[in-house]
Amino acid sequence: MSPVTVRSYRPSDHSAGRRLWSELTNQHNQMYGVNADDGGEGFEEYLTRLDLGGLWVADHADDGVIGLVGLVLRGRAGEVEPIVVTVTHRHKGVGRQLLRHVGDEARRRNMTALTISPESRNVDAIRSLHAAGYDVVSSIELTLDLNRAHHEWQQEGLELHERQFRS
Repeated sequence: MSPVTVRSYRPSDHSAGRRLWSELTNQHNQMYGVNADDGGEGFEEYLTRLDLGGLWVADHADDGVIGLVGLVLRGRAGEVEPIVVTVTHRHKGVGRQLLRHVGDEARRRNMTALTISPESRNVDAIRSLHAAGYDVVSSIELTLDLNRAHHEWQQEGLELHERQFRS
């Protein structure tokens, strides 16, 4: 496997950033049955955020930019948004390397906490985040889906995708 380095985002990474943003958005749309194709337009808006504290890429020696992670500032805390690794390089430790980098950056800045909000149906992401130390549940967003049949869930405690979380 060729080496991957994490470095600061550069303007020359723009097209790769758009491609990764599009890949992430399209994956989320597919998970939720939304029939929409995103060309990465949301990346343009993301880059203009006033609360954006940093953006880093995973740069593969042969394949170029294969991952992206951002840090959104929330006072003394931060939010990891987005994190994406291109599909051909997933499950190879690139995401963990990006998470480690943004965590180190947050520690260097004396931040108090980092949060991340994966899509609830993205089991692989939740498992990866749990393994990377994101095991404290700080909020839960509940949705009443008005377009689908009602499902009853009977569950004790808090177990998400076969992982135990603290709150």
